[in-house]
Amino acid sequence: MTPRERFIRTLTFGRPDRIPFSPGGPRESTLRAWRTQGLPADVDWFAQLCETIGVETQKTRPYVDVGVDFRMIPQFEEKILERKDGHCIVQDWKGNICEISDQFDVTYLRVAKDFVTRRWIKCPVEDRDDWEQMKARYAVDAPGRFPRDFEERCRKLRDRDYVFTVSFSGPFWQMREWCGFEGLCMMMVEQPALVAAMAAFWTDFVAGCLERIFARVVPDQVHMSEDMAYKAHAMISPAMTREFCKPSYVRWARMTRSAGCPLVGMDSDGYIGELIPIWIESGINVCDPIEVAAHCDIVAFRRRFGRQMAYCGGVDKRAMAAGGRVIRRELKRIAPVVRGGGYIPGCDHGVPADVSWPSFVDYSRLLARMTGWL
Repeated sequence: MTPRERFIRTLTFGRPDRIPFSPGGPRESTLRAWRTQGLPADVDWFAQLCETIGVETQKTRPYVDVGVDFRMIPQFEEKILERKDGHCIVQDWKGNICEISDQFDVTYLRVAKDFVTRRWIKCPVEDRDDWEQMKARYAVDAPGRFPRDFEERCRKLRDRDYVFTVSFSGPFWQMREWCGFEGLCMMMVEQPALVAAMAAFWTDFVAGCLERIFARVVPDQVHMSEDMAYKAHAMISPAMTREFCKPSYVRWARMTRSAGCPLVGMDSDGYIGELIPIWIESGINVCDPIEVAAHCDIVAFRRRFGRQMAYCGGVDKRAMAAGGRVIRRELKRIAPVVRGGGYIPGCDHGVPADVSWPSFVDYSRLLARMTGWL
């Protein structure tokens, strides 16, 4: 069975030969620590892990990225505006002004290379005039939105044995990037028509990009990022989620299923128990990372939602750090869900630096046995 077949078969409650081996991955600070704890320098950590525990990795055809850019074009200039007291005031590529430690630079705000705390000072959309200017950065036909060799990439992707996922921001995530969290929440109360307009615009923009992809190649998964929950509750009410976000989910999920793609995935940190019912209503059938510290219990979720939702993640990173009997107890806890299908177990977020390399190897060996690789 190919990695592609195994992934789809697992998350659609089929019968894979093995469950995908996906222990989770380190951030930059974690990898730095691992290099001092037994992971050799200048080697790929995952290849070394598999060699160490005896998991035979499968070779696949060369990976092709479809290359479609869902971000703003043009982006804002990244720059440091001020340095003071061990911190930097920066403008990031999205137009946000924020404060970060001078241990980092603006590149850390492009991608999640590490765990970086920031303080938001100003966001690019504060009123309708700002929004009218922001809209111009999201033309589907903007130069660079689709790569010059888009047709060729799609042709190659039709003959793949690896998982092809199309990823983009959900409406809450995207509007929060424009307005800031507090700004967006206040707008939902004070200017709901503006929020609805922004959500509708984002829905149309994403749909326009997806239409061009789906006309040429069908992905294995369409995956949205939302991050719309705190430790114990969602960031907005279920009513607000249904009003401002659900229309986007429904449209994209219908498009995805109509194209023949079997998996519609959702990523959100925090406690998602209030959100899963809305996602199911919307046609979403996979979610991650199921953070245990945020009171997410994958065993309880499976009892409550049955086979309406599949999952990735769900292994408590704190148990991974503790190791020994603690991680063994954690894996025993999730074992019924693993046996029931529709679940790829792994770390419930990025692997933090307090998970040592020896502990990660031990946990990964246990996980490989659980998923049929050893």
